[in-house]
Amino acid sequence: MLDSKVAELLNNQINKEFYSAYFYLDMANYYEEQGLLGFSSWYKIQAQEERDHAMLFIDYLQNNGGKVKFETIEAPAKDYKNFLEPLEETLVHERYVTSLIHTIYDAAYSVKDFRTMQFLDWFVKEQGEEEKNSDDLIKKFKLFGSDSKGLYSLDSEMGLRVYTAPSLTV
Repeated sequence: MLDSKVAELLNNQINKEFYSAYFYLDMANYYEEQGLLGFSSWYKIQAQEERDHAMLFIDYLQNNGGKVKFETIEAPAKDYKNFLEPLEETLVHERYVTSLIHTIYDAAYSVKDFRTMQFLDWFVKEQGEEEKNSDDLIKKFKLFGSDSKGLYSLDSEMGLRVYTAPSLTV
């Protein structure tokens, strides 16, 4: 049986992951409206990953005696002023999600919940990758994004991203 604090944090994370999906779909919509279909596609895939993460947390919670409680998910309320801003917001958001995962890990550690810690190990690694990807996109945009040919090339590159389902067994 899960510790009540750990279960509460896991449940909270489910709702945060669904919010992340909304957050990235909002960015996908922004880029779509701007004609940057590669950026839009990249963020749609990012949203799918976040929904997958929520489902992994749901399965884990249910498989370990926890009760899932869905909360209201707020709509993202951001008007972007330029193409770089969503990329920077992504890095800030991913660092926030990393802090949430660390908080759950710390709570699991404090009650010696090794099963939850092992489950979270995948997310710790995933968040490192997410932060690096976000940082890399910002660097590429700053290098190439102000030039129309560079922006076109970067948009094309981002459109090549392929969705890959997570390979985590809960």
